[in-house]
Amino acid sequence: MQNPSALPPVLRPSDPPTVPLVDVAAHLGIAARDDLDGVFARGVTLATADLRAGELFVAVRGVHRHGAEFAPDAIAKGAVAVVTDADGAALLAGADVPVLVVDDPRAVLGDLSALVYGTGADAALPPLLAVTGTNGKTSVTHLMEGMLQGLGVVTGLSSTAERHIAGEVIPSRLTTPEASEMHALIGLMRERNVDAILVEVSAQALTRHRVDGLHFDVAGFTNLSHDHLDDYRDMAEYLAAKAALFTSARARRAVICVDQPSGVEIAATADIPVTTVVTPAIADDPSVSADWTVEIVSETPTGTTFTLAGPAGRLTTTVPVIGPHMASNAGLAIVMLLEAGWQWSALVDLIDGERIDAHLPGRIQRLSGGRGPALYLDFGHSPDAFAKTLDAVRRVTPGRVIMVCGANGDRDTTKRADMGAAAALGSDILVVTDQHPRSEDPATIRRALIDGARASRPDAVIHEVTPPEDAIAAAVSLAGDGDAILWAGPGHQHYREIAGIRTPFDAVGAAQDALRRGGWPVPD
Repeated sequence: MQNPSALPPVLRPSDPPTVPLVDVAAHLGIAARDDLDGVFARGVTLATADLRAGELFVAVRGVHRHGAEFAPDAIAKGAVAVVTDADGAALLAGADVPVLVVDDPRAVLGDLSALVYGTGADAALPPLLAVTGTNGKTSVTHLMEGMLQGLGVVTGLSSTAERHIAGEVIPSRLTTPEASEMHALIGLMRERNVDAILVEVSAQALTRHRVDGLHFDVAGFTNLSHDHLDDYRDMAEYLAAKAALFTSARARRAVICVDQPSGVEIAATADIPVTTVVTPAIADDPSVSADWTVEIVSETPTGTTFTLAGPAGRLTTTVPVIGPHMASNAGLAIVMLLEAGWQWSALVDLIDGERIDAHLPGRIQRLSGGRGPALYLDFGHSPDAFAKTLDAVRRVTPGRVIMVCGANGDRDTTKRADMGAAAALGSDILVVTDQHPRSEDPATIRRALIDGARASRPDAVIHEVTPPEDAIAAAVSLAGDGDAILWAGPGHQHYREIAGIRTPFDAVGAAQDALRRGGWPVPD
């Protein structure tokens, strides 16, 4: 197990509301009891390590143990009550605090947290914008944030990479935090007077109740590709998990990218107003009709210029990363802001003819200088992400493309061969290394990538190099001026997870050290 102290903190309001426990019980459908009188809750948590005095401890059944086993620690730390199921209650006979019994504690966690933090659908909150999809969620949220900040809007953001609260930056734990953390985070953002909140929503967040109790003003969809089949039976079930966001129970309006049939299907089945966006350059069917169209104008090693045209008008801008898929993400971000109520004229004044001023952490991040091989660091960890990013690099590279990649342990094993295939087909030289082996044997993970690469391209030039700092050094040694290196996997992360331990790892430093040793300049 990773050390909880090494994880980023759980964020809460500094002055949370107090809710009578009798109101909590009534909300959960539990009859009034004498032991609830005069007791107040100031927060909700699933984890004893994060519990603060005055909070509710929600004890859920885990894979190996029941959370109720940890309730004595929670009570000792000041939990005012425990919410659990019948099995948990049996473990807590004679507890010193009230025990509230429900059928499924996790299923009520979102609504319970919304009640305690005052962040439910009827609460006075800033506009809430959510983005889901296999790839591109982080890019869209950070692009929206960059534009909103350019308009003078104070933002809150929750992404795979980071949490932002009115300018403060905190590393993330999960793409979408647990419901108790999510509502506490939004409560803190409201306390700090943010004007808009941008949230990445994973499929797991929807099926595991992490965004229950929230109602989004605008929900956006990027794409769907092979991933997370360790959590879902097949791609149809994975799509259905994403589609749940585009219902009146969870959102008021939708903006859907229809570059793929999955987007077309979600747009057709959503029961809320839908606005569509298409990028013909990467669409499966370039002739598909949409409300807004993203047309690629030009591509350079430092950005992609595109025109966005639709009912409100037309603008031309540049997203500060390479690739038509990034222009698609930017187009989606712009239309989401428009649908959320920001004025088209203000967006035109801000970005028409200009570069979008946004930082996309670890997303096709260029680490090299003006001479020598271009070196890009990316968070890609799916076959589609590999293919699209390699294509983007190829389009702006006069020489060879070298790919460095690994795959994560204890995650969807069915995609590894396809990742290897995409890597081999899109590169001239492939260097296979390690990423997060977790509890698996790293050699087994590398072999799956290499087998997939060989099956798709028997003549591929493949090097197997570990650890990853040696792999990026090997890639630099193989590259020359005019070549490009794509290192996919590390992205924004500053650790590697090995045998359950998060080990500090600086991919940016390793890559730039390799460039310096190779005699190539790096940016200051």
